[in-house]
Amino acid sequence: MSNFVLQELREKAPIGRLISLPRGHQDLHAMPVSAGYEIRTRADYQWDGRRRGQSPFSVIQYTIAGAGNLRFENQTFRIRPGETMLTLIPHNHRYWVEEDGHWEFFWISLNGEEAMRIQRAVLATTGPVLKLKETTVDRLADCLGRLLSSETDTPARASTVAYEVTMLLYDEVFGAHAMPPVESRAMQRVTHYIDANLEKPLPVDRLAEISGFSRAHFSRLFAQSEGMSPAEYVLLRRLKHSTRLLASGERTIKEVAGMAGFADPNYFAKVFRRYFRVSPTEFRRIGLAASIMTMNTETVRPVLRKEPVEYPEL
Repeated sequence: MSNFVLQELREKAPIGRLISLPRGHQDLHAMPVSAGYEIRTRADYQWDGRRRGQSPFSVIQYTIAGAGNLRFENQTFRIRPGETMLTLIPHNHRYWVEEDGHWEFFWISLNGEEAMRIQRAVLATTGPVLKLKETTVDRLADCLGRLLSSETDTPARASTVAYEVTMLLYDEVFGAHAMPPVESRAMQRVTHYIDANLEKPLPVDRLAEISGFSRAHFSRLFAQSEGMSPAEYVLLRRLKHSTRLLASGERTIKEVAGMAGFADPNYFAKVFRRYFRVSPTEFRRIGLAASIMTMNTETVRPVLRKEPVEYPEL
């Protein structure tokens, strides 16, 4: 192990920090959740991504020695030295050490709208196992050292490091391989079509047809471009549009649901409550609409959500 920070942390292992700092009135879009260095040798080390709560966060875990196991959706991976595991919570995955195993690693966990958006795009592009350049790992180790020190004892300083971690992943995956102009224009064409037709059915097959790519390739490109699936993007845009309609106060909830593309007003009310923690009627009454109207797609994402939401083809 050549990295001085990691050598120093290994001597102190296990070492970790749960990072909980007051954020005041401003919502910082990249924040660390925890960080640390561990050596695990017992089978009682295991995490289930469906049982860690509903507040979204990520786990970036770099293997230094030994190996761990990851079951991600329907695939099983062996995480070996030099490989980085990226998972998002909540999600259908599990990682663990087998009996008599050995897994030595450091980890950094993040949350915040921008951090999660970028990491969703990375995950959609690379899958959950990344092979990072040595220079990137060294810089991640430096971020780890700062997160474990008193240097990040204020929200702004902690957020700065979290954003640096996020951008290291971004540069590694997208920095030298920006989306080609043809693909980029196709994604813009699709997002413009979505915004102009929110009240109509918007199945993925139709969006792929507009892009000019196959459904599978379109879905990968869209996730890379927007940091989420096409169905989730459509749902979030419809929710944002519904807040504008509610703000006008001129239409019934049923009319708002239909104009925002929800054929079933009851389903609209259910999804709306899951995202905003209030019903559409309450939302209108207590005056939240004015503040939400300025939100972009990413900030409408479930900061307030506590329950998982399914994203059907809408």
